[in-house]
Amino acid sequence: MMHQGILSTVGQTPLVRLAKLFADANFNVFAKLEAFNPGGSIKDRSALRIIQAALEEGAISRDTTIVESSSGNMGIGLALACAYLGLRFICVVDSRTTAQNIRILEAYGAEIEFVSTPDPLTGEFLPARIQRVKSLLSEIENSFWPDQYSNLYNARAHHQTMHEIATELDGKIEYLFCSTSTCGTLRGCVEYAQMHHLLTNIIAVDALGSVIFGGQPGRRLIPGHGAAIKPDLYFEGLCDRCVHVSDFECVVNCRQLVKHEAILAGGSSGGVLAAVRQIRNEIPKGANCVVIFPDRGERYLDTIYSKAWVCEHFGSAALEIELPEEELSVSG
Repeated sequence: MMHQGILSTVGQTPLVRLAKLFADANFNVFAKLEAFNPGGSIKDRSALRIIQAALEEGAISRDTTIVESSSGNMGIGLALACAYLGLRFICVVDSRTTAQNIRILEAYGAEIEFVSTPDPLTGEFLPARIQRVKSLLSEIENSFWPDQYSNLYNARAHHQTMHEIATELDGKIEYLFCSTSTCGTLRGCVEYAQMHHLLTNIIAVDALGSVIFGGQPGRRLIPGHGAAIKPDLYFEGLCDRCVHVSDFECVVNCRQLVKHEAILAGGSSGGVLAAVRQIRNEIPKGANCVVIFPDRGERYLDTIYSKAWVCEHFGSAALEIELPEEELSVSG
């Protein structure tokens, strides 16, 4: 199939069955591999949809400067779209942004604005990044903030994500596990399921230390999972249930995922697997469960997949943890 330009390859990512993990379970687990998007994450969908809508509605022109706050994936998705469309892009990052992600942003031509001091009231970087975005918007003529935290096109981009899943499984999706941050993916999947009357239990997977679903704010090590503030895309009753997972669970499940399924995925992918484990005894026989893996694991080589980093934060015993033998199939 011939594609017209790199942006035409966003979406239509593979859905694969996890044949080795959960091998003894009486339900099926399928993974939506968003790493196959050209920028390496599910945020390519949101970035492209937001920019396309802004162009169609006349909110931006080819001379507009795009300014956004991002810890990584959304910034890279916007950098990809802006590079192809010839738009100037400024990405506001902070000290939690990895050196690798900054290099990727710069390779796409993005300009980096670095926030080194957290918000004095909350101690969090996100409010400080947003404040820097607003300052830049006031300084730069003809500038535009995609505002991934409240832009409805962020959510609408994921009507397509859910459509792809539903098409693959003929609408038979009993459970969908989705990690949370801006709540764009979660809200978009919920909206599609409601519009098409799908009988799907949609489970939000939030980080311990995130405040989105009423948790207490705390230190989080996995960028892009959870949030220090409730995004505007969130509303009460957004999903059927929320499951909170720890950074430790994310790390262990990511490392087991690549060991047994050879899927090198990002931190929140381990989180959705941990959530399936938490409620596995409630899942009925024959059910189809879908987990969304938002991004590539290569962006976590210095953290989750680094023995030194894991030992520093969780101790050397974390490297030895293995899933129960009954959950694994050697043959797949």
